[in-house]
Amino acid sequence: MPKPFRQPSGLVFYSYMVRAYPHWGKRLFDTVFSIISLVFLSPLCAFISLAILIEDGPPVIFKQRRIGRHGNQFIIYKFRSMAKNVGDIPSAEAKNVYITRVGGVIRRLSLDELPQLINVIKGEMSIVGPRAALPSQVRLCQLRKELGVTSLRPGLTGLAQVNSYDGMPENEKAKWDAIYASNLAFVTDLNIILRTFLYILKPPPVY
Repeated sequence: MPKPFRQPSGLVFYSYMVRAYPHWGKRLFDTVFSIISLVFLSPLCAFISLAILIEDGPPVIFKQRRIGRHGNQFIIYKFRSMAKNVGDIPSAEAKNVYITRVGGVIRRLSLDELPQLINVIKGEMSIVGPRAALPSQVRLCQLRKELGVTSLRPGLTGLAQVNSYDGMPENEKAKWDAIYASNLAFVTDLNIILRTFLYILKPPPVY
């Protein structure tokens, strides 16, 4: 009688990790990646903070209410790049307000997003996921809800972001978010992170 086939232990472990990634592996990766990144980038964060203070004074950190997982709101952190007391506006409208000289540089290189690593550690965001929407972006939030995207934490970067172009409509943003949600895996996240570095080197679109 032939012996029953057993998968090699290495394949069994790999299969388990693939299945586990969306449940707890992604959160573990987010936490470890964010802590290491904050430690490594702390001199750069200190330099940016000092540059903002010298040019325009406090506050260094810009806080803004955003829509998070399951539609719950949270406060997102960014290095302040715009004039003081600017209200909640989408990134595409930022060109209509005064951006400081330091702000222009850090926005061009997406360095203003670095404080969001704290949001990731707190569990409010992920390294990769849908871009955090403003409460005023009602249609985008509704489209994401219809496509089953709201169970994901917002990301520092995402599939919609690395595929963005000037004037991308909200239904296309939501479509890319849904594609990401249906292909959630470590390899997918790693690919998006690597593509983000190439995205930063290009002139940024009005997303």
